[in-house]
Amino acid sequence: MNPKIPPPLIAAAIAAAMWAVDRELPSARIESALLAPLAVALAVGGLILAFAAVVAFIRAGTTINPLRPSRATRLITTGVFRLSRNPIYVADALLLAAWIVWLGGLFNPLFILIFFWIIQQWQIVPEELALRALFGDDYARYCARVRRWL
Repeated sequence: MNPKIPPPLIAAAIAAAMWAVDRELPSARIESALLAPLAVALAVGGLILAFAAVVAFIRAGTTINPLRPSRATRLITTGVFRLSRNPIYVADALLLAAWIVWLGGLFNPLFILIFFWIIQQWQIVPEELALRALFGDDYARYCARVRRWL
């Protein structure tokens, strides 16, 4: 079973939904001078994490295509992959968290929970099945050592 929707499109759809809710419910916003710097810090952290993961894929010479996890040729367990089995999805979540903070909408944190659920069920579970089939015991040991998210 291969995932059907690219995770960046899922994150973008969630971000668009947050923006729409924010526009419809302007009175449900938090205002603070601290929001912008916090949003920037979260976004920068997410971008750095995503960049580090992409570099790891390139160096390993394996696929980064999340729609075809069965095409992986190498199991990456070093670098940011020592901290999370899914650093790019963690990066996506950080970018969504930055957007939540930037918008300041009180209802928007609910959307990140939707993101976690969708990515977990539709992306991570199929990826894990494919990686377990490809890398067997090596992948099982990796899963025992490193958490799925953080």
